[in-house]
Amino acid sequence: MIVGTGIDISECKRIEAVISRQPRFITRILTVEERKGLDGMNDRRKIEFITGRFAIKEAFAKANGSGIGEAVNWKDVEVFPAQNGAPMLVCPKLDESIRVHASISHSHAYAIGQVILERA
Repeated sequence: MIVGTGIDISECKRIEAVISRQPRFITRILTVEERKGLDGMNDRRKIEFITGRFAIKEAFAKANGSGIGEAVNWKDVEVFPAQNGAPMLVCPKLDESIRVHASISHSHAYAIGQVILERA
């Protein structure tokens, strides 16, 4: 049974501008493990990666009905590539009976994240 759905689209230039003004933005949004994924990426790909993670975390907060804030913060949600390359979203604060289905897509200008929460 689907218990929540969320979607977010984020503009790469907007995230890039925020990072240029506030480099700490990266450490506010990404966990230590997620930041390891930036290693070896060129600047353009880094912006796409960060924008995609931002979008998927926003989508998760919408699907969870909590927003980003007291119940769930940016670092409570981690996104890793599964063996097949699909994004795997993990949130320790989420009820263990909930399965998370996540998708991230990028274009040159935008990244979109979609999350569906399903009770097993």
